[in-house]
Amino acid sequence: MKTLLFSTLLAVGLTLSGFAQPKSPVGLQLYSFREQFPKDVEGTLAKVREMGFREVELAGTYGLAPADFRKLLAKYGLKPISTGASYEDLASNVPKVLEEARALGVKYVMCAWIPHNGDKFTIDDAKRAVDVFHTAGKLLKDNGLSFCYHIHGYEFQPYESGTFFDYLAENLDPRYVNFEMDVFWVKHPGQDPIALLKKYPGRFPLMHLKDRKPGTPGNDTGHVDVESNVAIGKGDLGISEIMKQAKKSGVKHSFIEDESSRSMEQMPESVAYLREVM
Repeated sequence: MKTLLFSTLLAVGLTLSGFAQPKSPVGLQLYSFREQFPKDVEGTLAKVREMGFREVELAGTYGLAPADFRKLLAKYGLKPISTGASYEDLASNVPKVLEEARALGVKYVMCAWIPHNGDKFTIDDAKRAVDVFHTAGKLLKDNGLSFCYHIHGYEFQPYESGTFFDYLAENLDPRYVNFEMDVFWVKHPGQDPIALLKKYPGRFPLMHLKDRKPGTPGNDTGHVDVESNVAIGKGDLGISEIMKQAKKSGVKHSFIEDESSRSMEQMPESVAYLREVM
């Protein structure tokens, strides 16, 4: 009996200590723990909370119904801010996107990839995306949701006097479509996240925070070895200065996304660094 009581008290103590962790100044993109979630959904959410996170961006529900996943998030005090939607569903099944977003209780829907052949992004790809995103974005707004496209690097391939991102930003109505900046995928193709935030104030309500191993060769293909993701503050992106500008340029929610195999180990270090600089 004493052993059972001790075990119960220990479990309660661990739970309370986890809930007492200092709050992270930013949220977490749950894709960071994509290897852990399929093995233990609830246990991984408990770890997310213990690390100090309160806001999350979703990357699937790991076999659970959206409403059931939302209940688990609430159990661990995690607020879902945004969720992903495929380009294909945005093009042909917006009611499905709406139903899932409502069930999850998010405010934002984001899309992370525009289909295109190989590594070459074209003006036809960009024009099709403008049509798809405008139609979906208007329907989402009419139903109380905001839509963002997550830039992924290939949009910075040159087009006319600028880049395809410039084309997208100029042709997507901010009433219906804005952007999620992934700072890695701005830096990797040779762009400057701070300059882009200054150029397009208010267009980036969402942001992904990553850091890049110094010496990693860049490209504009949208592909990279995920092991180039290092703990925030250990890389070459200059996250501290980016975050200062992010506040000025209207970023509302930021999420750490660590795609490396070391994400669970690196995450506490990333959170600790951001607590110091924010």
